[in-house]
Amino acid sequence: MTETPPPVPDRLYGRRRGHPLRQRQQTLLDLTLPRLGFDPADPLAGFPRRPQELWLEVGFGGGEHALAQIEAHPQAGLIAAEVFENGICSLLTRIVPEGGEATASLPPNLRLWTEDARRLLRALPEASLSRLFLMFPDPWPKARHAKRRFVHPSILPVLERAIRPGGEWRIATDDPTYQEWVREVMGAQQVFEQISLDTTRPDGWPGTRYEAKALREGRQPLYWVWRRRG
Repeated sequence: MTETPPPVPDRLYGRRRGHPLRQRQQTLLDLTLPRLGFDPADPLAGFPRRPQELWLEVGFGGGEHALAQIEAHPQAGLIAAEVFENGICSLLTRIVPEGGEATASLPPNLRLWTEDARRLLRALPEASLSRLFLMFPDPWPKARHAKRRFVHPSILPVLERAIRPGGEWRIATDDPTYQEWVREVMGAQQVFEQISLDTTRPDGWPGTRYEAKALREGRQPLYWVWRRRG
């Protein structure tokens, strides 16, 4: 009989802040970020116009992928989750002109979550997500750090509850250790079925700075699509 893995605690291991924030960045966090908040118990109500479906990106980095998705899919409400303050500021800088931190209009189909994404997933209503993105996550390559990876056996029941049947989970990574880890974890579960696996970025997948860096340095990304079984 296979033992159920212990749950991964909602504990942040990565950095929250890199270089010291400039005044403009601090103003964005103080004035703009609260305007993009929402109640995880009723996330659709947090958008000015109720979207047709709800998407989540876990770890949006500099925000390139998230912003491209909301522009291409105005019918979808995207929650972009990130804990690294410099990354959060990078996204906010792209959408708010200087001087408009408290008043400028914001993308109507974007909301931000700046705590652990696993905490959000546990708080969302059941079957609320239509799509989940995990784009070039921190690989935590050492074996003793495997529990820190987002792809983990213990997160699968959480995702099974939060993602609707037929919902899509996209995973991209250039790290060989993480690629093998995805194969191992996802090959041992029945919640998601693999729809595709590509070695070049598929159509409809916006690029990221992390993908560009991987290609410059000669690493081969892999791109998976998994579907939540009904």
